[in-house]
Amino acid sequence: MPAHVLILGGTTEARRLAAVLAARPGTRVTTSLAGRVARPAAVAGEVRTGGFGGAQGLADWLRTHHVDALVDATHPFAEAITANAARAAAATGVPAVVLRRPGWRPGPGDRWYDVPSLAAAADALPALGRRVFLTTGRLGLAAFAHLTDLHFLVRSVDPPEPPVPPATEVVLARGPFTVAEETELLRAHRIEVLVTKDSGGEATAPKLTAARELAVPVVVVRRPPLPPGMAAVPDVAGVLERLG
Repeated sequence: MPAHVLILGGTTEARRLAAVLAARPGTRVTTSLAGRVARPAAVAGEVRTGGFGGAQGLADWLRTHHVDALVDATHPFAEAITANAARAAAATGVPAVVLRRPGWRPGPGDRWYDVPSLAAAADALPALGRRVFLTTGRLGLAAFAHLTDLHFLVRSVDPPEPPVPPATEVVLARGPFTVAEETELLRAHRIEVLVTKDSGGEATAPKLTAARELAVPVVVVRRPPLPPGMAAVPDVAGVLERLG
């Protein structure tokens, strides 16, 4: 039987890895998507959608489908999924690796404020500006819903669900976006502060460049730590080396 690799996906890196593995003779690749995006981008190989039912459900799936390796290529802030992957790998003995692009680091001219959580980001905002470009994802807006005196610009692929801040303007769009586009957006909406998660990578970095050029402060929510026993590699090549 071909070697079976399960990718917990949803990121650009997950799609790249799936394409490389699907093109390899003797390799079967399945990508699991959470199903939170209505029209996800195309993925090579087999695709499944939806949760597994926690760590035990994932472990059962690994056994039933004879998975030989597990790759967690989810968003760096998908803490619950990563924790379940760690427990399922430990329970089944399936080798597991985390694919995480490197985080962002500030450069000359950046005005960054590091915070450990969305709640801490919300606490920092009133002192930094009243017009906020919120790019932390549509599922985290509840942390800012109590900020009734601030105006929020939210960009997402699908419309956000409540609770959201009362003064929220939504732009539906799918990236990537250029520095020129991000600069125009910040100017057009008179943005005074940007909030982002430390997603890393080049695809969403232009907003940081635009903020630097316009001297807009940036509140950066730093990544949670990985569970014990899980090691991260920064790119597809690193995953292939780990998987052999």
